Amino acid sequence: MILPVYIYGHPVLRKVTKDIDAANYPNLKTLVENMFETMYNAEGVGIAAPQVGLNDRIFVVDLTPLADDKHPEFKGFKKAFINAHIIERDGDAVQEEEGCLSIPGIHEKVPRENRIRIQYLDEDNQAHDEEYSGYMARVIQHEYDHLDGIMFVDRITPMRKQMIKGKLSNMEKGKVSCHYRVKTV
Repeated sequence: MILPVYIYGHPVLRKVTKDIDAANYPNLKTLVENMFETMYNAEGVGIAAPQVGLNDRIFVVDLTPLADDKHPEFKGFKKAFINAHIIERDGDAVQEEEGCLSIPGIHEKVPRENRIRIQYLDEDNQAHDEEYSGYMARVIQHEYDHLDGIMFVDRITPMRKQMIKGKLSNMEKGKVSCHYRVKTV
């Protein structure tokens, strides 16, 4: 089922999420499937639970659509991250452009560390401790930020944020147009 994507300004996007009891979470696999379906419908590569109105520590990522000759490592990179915690970040901070399903139409350069180590459960309640670098680390950090109530525009320079202030203000007022179903304040 395709869920509405919550838009910038909605309070759920600023809440710090809580770990869940993955073994006893009702319909966890259905939720994960719905999150993937919602993400695909909106043409994203990741989506976090707050973006679908939940205060749970869950996000999903699928980089498979970006797999090509240049990035064959993205093929089959489809994962659910439950109770995710980044335990290490290192490497040079790299600035690359990011967008967000909850902030449609805005893309800005965001600095992020190039390497991370993350611990999480998958949808089968199996524990993982993995390291990622490059674009995979960037996407995971972007979605992970949502779990802590942080949005990518919080990480851009004050000057750039000032330049998009009007667009963000419109979103906070519910003035947004995109091709997927949304929920505003």
